[in-house]
Amino acid sequence: MSYDEGLAERLRNYFESRNDVEEKEMFGGLCFMVSNHMCCGIVKDILMLRVGPDNYESCLTKNHASEMNFTGKAMKGMVYIAPEGFDSDMELAEWVGICTEFVESLLPKKPK
Repeated sequence: MSYDEGLAERLRNYFESRNDVEEKEMFGGLCFMVSNHMCCGIVKDILMLRVGPDNYESCLTKNHASEMNFTGKAMKGMVYIAPEGFDSDMELAEWVGICTEFVESLLPKKPK
């Protein structure tokens, strides 16, 4: 499994005050689960975000964002962000904030 360890550490720092975050290996990278819901992750050096259907189109209009097409078909509600799109911690926090807001709006999920 290959993913950007520096980005993983930045995400760990972002989530450090929460006790409902778990890391899982997924999509050939690392995924951060919030309250048992997939929130965001890393594939190689790309940030993978679960932004939800309502945020999807607007996120795709932003610089460095593209459709997540891990299977060869776009996954609606999921986007990739190129490394240039989260250079600063503020940019990373803005992107991850969209994800956490979305997953916090979902019904609670029982742990597996």
